[in-house]
Amino acid sequence: MSRPVSGRRGTGAWLRSAALDLTPLQESKPFRRLIFGDAVSVLGTQITIVAVPIQVYAQTRSAAAVGLVGLAGLLPLILFGLYGGAIADAVDRRKLVLGTTLGQAALALVLVAQAVAGLESTALLYGVVAAQAALFAIDSPARQAFVPRLLPVHLLPAANALKQVEFNLGVTIGPLLAGLLIGRFGYGAAYGLDVLTFAAAVVSVAGLPSMPPAGGGRPAGLRSVLEGLSFLRTRQVLLMTFVVDLIAMVFAMPRALFPALAEQVYGGGPQTAGLLYSALAAGALLGALFSGRLGNVTRQGTAVLVAIAAWGLAVTLFGMTDVLWVGLVLLAAAGAADMVSAVFRIAIMQAAAPDELRGRLGGVFIVVVAGGPRLGDARAGGGAELVGLQGSSVVGGLTVVALTAAIAAGAPRFRAYDSRTPHA
Repeated sequence: MSRPVSGRRGTGAWLRSAALDLTPLQESKPFRRLIFGDAVSVLGTQITIVAVPIQVYAQTRSAAAVGLVGLAGLLPLILFGLYGGAIADAVDRRKLVLGTTLGQAALALVLVAQAVAGLESTALLYGVVAAQAALFAIDSPARQAFVPRLLPVHLLPAANALKQVEFNLGVTIGPLLAGLLIGRFGYGAAYGLDVLTFAAAVVSVAGLPSMPPAGGGRPAGLRSVLEGLSFLRTRQVLLMTFVVDLIAMVFAMPRALFPALAEQVYGGGPQTAGLLYSALAAGALLGALFSGRLGNVTRQGTAVLVAIAAWGLAVTLFGMTDVLWVGLVLLAAAGAADMVSAVFRIAIMQAAAPDELRGRLGGVFIVVVAGGPRLGDARAGGGAELVGLQGSSVVGGLTVVALTAAIAAGAPRFRAYDSRTPHA
């Protein structure tokens, strides 16, 4: 009888060690406040992120037009991401985020108004997406710089895992709510809920301490932006965190295909599309909930490469099935792999970048992590016109696997990066 008991104890001990590390929440009250506010705000934002492409598809019946939703925000994201990072290294980051949050709430009201008025203007939707991207690009580098100021370095992987839970909880529930609200009450209800969630974001940031950059900051401008890019160009480890994520997102982000796949392959509608959108996040959320052992991984560069190769493989297999539950499982696996990659990429950047450059490097990070999927949307939509909806996923996923193998061979410093001796 002793062996089964021992086995149960061993399993219990493993589960406890693998469970999400809550230490950052216990160590920092401001971090707790930030996590809560962001979680509510992300939920609303994700409803809008899903509602807009579904509305565009309803108006145009075109996967390529849905892909253009991502492209509409790309140029503002690049321009304002780089300059927004410079602003974040020049001013109080807390005040900056308060301003951008209020601006994003105003744009959500515009979406409510166009839906209630029944304008049926795809161009207006593209315009709002572009403006949202600009504000997001200014907001995010400053938010990225919050966490290293609130917590010690050794808690950064755990903090990033918690933020992945916060984010992916919203990304899991948000698409489901979007499909439900659109199907039963229309687009105005979906966008209206997004407006309400911004209140939590404002309250959480207002309660943070002042966040001026270390050393008083540098004036925002072209010279400041170029200084950050010059620093990045000479640091292989930091540079590769951006390159590998671009590869993953540009070539294998399948979300622009979801509205068309839901209808043409899986025989559903908005609710089925919502399931597809939420499956990626559900996998990431599940992975984050069992991320306790990630804090023990020191070869973080290798971990990123393995995770991105796994993402590419899962997207490849997703493109090979027409069975809904199998597709959802594969998307969840892809989401879990992306979560692991994100935790370590962010931890590398936070540990290896000096505080006075965190805003500018955070700007580059946002250009990559938000711009990459937008390029991926355009690639996926365009690829569907050439090789079909499912073929677009297969070709993209295989490309990611091949390019990740090439990076592993050609960037030895990144592959060997060890968090015990962080270097850029």
